[in-house]
Amino acid sequence: MRKNIETTEAIFPMPVLMIATYNEDGSIDVMNAAWGMMLERDHVVLNLTESHKTVKNIKARKAFTVSIADGKHVVEADYFGIASGNNTPNKFENSGLTAKKSENVDAPIINEFPICMECEFIEYQDDEYGAGVVGKVVNVTADESVMNGDKIDISKVNAIAFDPYTHGYYKVTERVGEAFKDGLQLKK
Repeated sequence: MRKNIETTEAIFPMPVLMIATYNEDGSIDVMNAAWGMMLERDHVVLNLTESHKTVKNIKARKAFTVSIADGKHVVEADYFGIASGNNTPNKFENSGLTAKKSENVDAPIINEFPICMECEFIEYQDDEYGAGVVGKVVNVTADESVMNGDKIDISKVNAIAFDPYTHGYYKVTERVGEAFKDGLQLKK
């Protein structure tokens, strides 16, 4: 039997994405965003309102990075979601994390997060069903510790997902099937 529940962000898992930009003074701003995904193979979309300091920075700098948060840095990732860049300009310094400047876009790469997409800002959609920030991925880097040869091994990434029902973070580590293969057993 099914039960009606209160409407929420009902899709699970939601990614835990670290969106990094530079502020006007060159300092680093990072925010935690669960409302983001690939729009197509080389474009990302982030459902972020213009009130975020990060969105203001993205529009000004025309660039941003998107890192995949991991279990080792859940405290820092959560902090980036609860401290606003509008009120806490030194929140990146407070985290204790480190960064380097991207060679491809005017945005920082956070060294401690294992995967980073470097993005050029394409547009901000603000109509009734607008998606927010749209960016083109121009480069992806991964720490060697999460690689198997030339490919990312997601079980080594220790990525985390956000649970909108209980406000928890969960590790995404165990492979349970083979995409584009397992379903073939039902194809007749």
